[in-house]
Amino acid sequence: MAVTPAVKFLVFDVESVADGALVSKVRYPGENLAPADAIRKYRDELLAKYETDFIPYTFQFPISVVVAKVASDLRLIDLVALDDPEFRPHVIAEHFWRGWEVYKRPTLVSFNGRSFDVPLLELAAFRYGLNLQRWFNVNGRTYEQPRNRYNTEAHLDVYDVLTNFGAARFNGGLNLAASILGKPGKMEVQGHMVQDLYDDGKLAEINDYCRCDVLDTYFVFLRSCVLLGNISLTREQELVDAAQAWLQERSETSPAYAAYLERWGDWTNPWQDSAAPS
Repeated sequence: MAVTPAVKFLVFDVESVADGALVSKVRYPGENLAPADAIRKYRDELLAKYETDFIPYTFQFPISVVVAKVASDLRLIDLVALDDPEFRPHVIAEHFWRGWEVYKRPTLVSFNGRSFDVPLLELAAFRYGLNLQRWFNVNGRTYEQPRNRYNTEAHLDVYDVLTNFGAARFNGGLNLAASILGKPGKMEVQGHMVQDLYDDGKLAEINDYCRCDVLDTYFVFLRSCVLLGNISLTREQELVDAAQAWLQERSETSPAYAAYLERWGDWTNPWQDSAAPS
């Protein structure tokens, strides 16, 4: 009987939507705007001023969290959408934080999650009354607290790796990083479309989009492990091949995996005809 390996890393991504009632109350007190109208007004204001209509995370709640469970040897174990198929925000948040504890507090892995995904999930815990004592660990030594920006054992934000903790800018984001490696990056659905998809009741499409973002993050994480000297380039390519086979085994029952594989590209290896660097 095969033994499931222990989970060492949780590679994750979050999709969220605005709380229209909260936007109406805080942004437009006294106007008695319906939730949908308040969201539309705020988006229009943002678009006119900043060329983006993405409402700040403080007004949002999670409607999709996908997590890839990864072993200590960096093999992909599983990939799950939390609270599938109901996708209740309070349950999603609770499953994320309790899962982190159940798996004995593995390293969280994200792309720019320190600026968006984690704060949003912390605020969700605040909103829904969840106890995050172990995550905050306010009585621990500062450098051991999981929320410490430089505690990469608790949370490895690949964006931080690539920007020296924000000292540089990474124009192009996860889409660019994944594309460098030949992976699909953004496909039909993009982040700014999530609110409209949610309003149209298209939760399945949102979760498929989130699944693909997690896959991109996983492959960017693997290359970051090469960069950090944790694995060799040869080992990384073995892990990529194994993940591709994992996806192929499940593609017939998962439209998201099938679409991802259709756009799969292999990294152009400049060391193909010579010894790979150590």
